[in-house]
Order: sequence, then C-alpha cells, then structure tokens
Amino acid sequence: MLQKQKLPTGALVPENCGAKGCKIGVPSGLSEEHLCILHFTLFIENECAEMRRETALGSNKHERQVEFMQKIARRGETLVNTATSGFPMSDELKARVLSTLLTLMNTRENMDRALMRQSSARRFAG
Repeated sequence: MLQKQKLPTGALVPENCGAKGCKIGVPSGLSEEHLCILHFTLFIENECAEMRRETALGSNKHERQVEFMQKIARRGETLVNTATSGFPMSDELKARVLSTLLTLMNTRENMDRALMRQSSARRFAG
C-alpha cells in the first residue's frame, strides 16, 4: 500500500484522475477531489449549471443559498490554489481555469440577482 508523503507544492499525488478513462495525474491540490484539473473544471461547470437552474426556480431556502455560496467559494479557492501552485499547465488549460473562474463568478452574480428579485416580489406581494 502506498504511503502518503509530503510532496512539494504543485507535485503530483501518486494517483490518476478518477474520471472514466482518464490517466492524467492528479495535482496535490486536487487529491481530495481525485480529479485532474480538466475534469475538475468540467465538474465545476456542471455544478454551476445545476445551481443556476435551482436558483432560477426561486424556491430555495436561505440555508440552501448559503450552501451554494460556500460551495462556490470553496471550489474557486481550490481551483486558484491548484492553478497557482506551480503545477505545469498548457495555455489551453490555463484558459480553461480562467473560464471556470468566470463561470463561478457569474453563477454567484446570478444567485445574487435572483435573491434580489425574490425579495422584491415578496415586498410587492405582501
């Protein structure tokens, strides 16, 4: 059994990506996710789409909205820490990371707008 050892920042954990068919190494910053950077960004994009759909319905409780906002912050922090850790990335992968960060910011902004619409609707309905 492999023993975990301290690795320098940006080093690969001795494991491959957990996505089906992917054999790319996992950066140390994503070891808990078991995904390479590409698949982690795809995962975040899908999560953001689900959050936007759920938020658009307008039936979320405050606790659920807080959960979404915390998730956005955690995902963004993980992605930024991994991208700035010294892990070598191609220009295409760097662009993908930046695009995913923009998606996170847009999702957060969409959620804020939806909350403002909901509070306005309640104010005028009541």
